[in-house]
Amino acid sequence: MDSLDYYERYAIPYYEQTIDLDMTGVMQPFIELMPEGAEVLDLGCGSGRDTVTLQEQGYLVTPMDGAKRMCELAEIYTDGDVLHLTFEEMDFDEVFDGIWACASLLHVPSDEMPDIMKKVLAALKPGGILYFSVYEGDRDGMYGGRYYCDYTKSGIRRLMSQFDNAEILDIWTTDDVRQDISDRQWLNVLVKKEEE
Repeated sequence: MDSLDYYERYAIPYYEQTIDLDMTGVMQPFIELMPEGAEVLDLGCGSGRDTVTLQEQGYLVTPMDGAKRMCELAEIYTDGDVLHLTFEEMDFDEVFDGIWACASLLHVPSDEMPDIMKKVLAALKPGGILYFSVYEGDRDGMYGGRYYCDYTKSGIRRLMSQFDNAEILDIWTTDDVRQDISDRQWLNVLVKKEEE
């Protein structure tokens, strides 16, 4: 079972565990960098929770997820269409002012991350902003039915140094908002795609 299989199989319990989590504090630095009426890709949207929050900010949001069952649940919650695409299948060219990838890119194996990140950056307009979050640590493999690739701050910098058009604006650490998961910390990353 890979990570997508996990989300197909456990879509409903995952939805129920995550739909009411309050991400507004983590989201605020991203929102502050978005232009009015921004076009935003919610990359790996899961339940659609963050799509709705971003829509409430007045943004035009495109939710996307690789698990068909998660897309179906997110369509019900957001009352809108959700793109059913994997990271590998996405092919956007300078479409979005912002990309919100909360707890989604952490499932990309380390050897595939440069290619996926290239696609993500290609989807941003020049000057656009990417937010992504990964677990802080050194895991790289299957855990509890899902693949995880953890990072350190220096590992994030090494990853992003491969891209001439990407500038890291900030990397900061937060606790998990879920009260029952207190032993893991998140690395939050803001990246700007540099102007041509």
